[in-house]
Amino acid sequence: MAKFGKWIGAGLGWGLGGPLGALLGFAFGSMIDSINPEAIKRATTRGDFAMSLLVLVAAVMKADGKVLKSELDYVKSYFIRSFGQDQAKEVVMMLRDLLKQEIPVQDVCIQIKQNLDYSSRLQLLHFLYGIAGADKNIHKKEIDLIEFISGYLGINEKDRISIRSMFIEDTDSAYKILEINKNATDEEVKKAYRKMALKYHPDKVSYLGDDFKNQAKGKFQKVNEAYEKIRKERGMK
Repeated sequence: MAKFGKWIGAGLGWGLGGPLGALLGFAFGSMIDSINPEAIKRATTRGDFAMSLLVLVAAVMKADGKVLKSELDYVKSYFIRSFGQDQAKEVVMMLRDLLKQEIPVQDVCIQIKQNLDYSSRLQLLHFLYGIAGADKNIHKKEIDLIEFISGYLGINEKDRISIRSMFIEDTDSAYKILEINKNATDEEVKKAYRKMALKYHPDKVSYLGDDFKNQAKGKFQKVNEAYEKIRKERGMK
């Protein structure tokens, strides 16, 4: 996995320790053993975020007892957009290795919560719901696991419901995305929109690099769409 080593080039920090490190050691083989722990930077890198994402993705993909091609394609297309074709192939290879392992989800989530900022954890959650819906048929076991993950990632309930509503629509989805109810006044709708647009702005994860920042635009777009839907329904100016 020489190319993959370049892909995480900036270096893995906290992601090489704890339960994440144990899981990644299986997939990386001897690569992790050859890294000098003293040289590892503690700060979160793009590699840390990506590895956290892959481990949680593997857990969700296994939740319903079957791994679908549509789910693998979803992951691959995400990483193609983020890093290019060659690296995406290697990511899928690594994901296949992770799928063979028993993943201590609670321990992994605790490690991620301790080291990854809230905006980045929201981005992880957004992708996991996308994986669950990749086959257009979200399984209850996948949803239950994502809710479990969300809890141990420290995501508050309103934020979880907001992101869930971006993928699982009902009559109140637009309001749930903005974290308000249908009885909200027009002024409260506008205030909620400004708050959510700030919370989900791609700049919140800019430290992960332009690749992941671009992928974070999906949440931001859903907030805009929800606001536009409510605005049109109400005839708001």
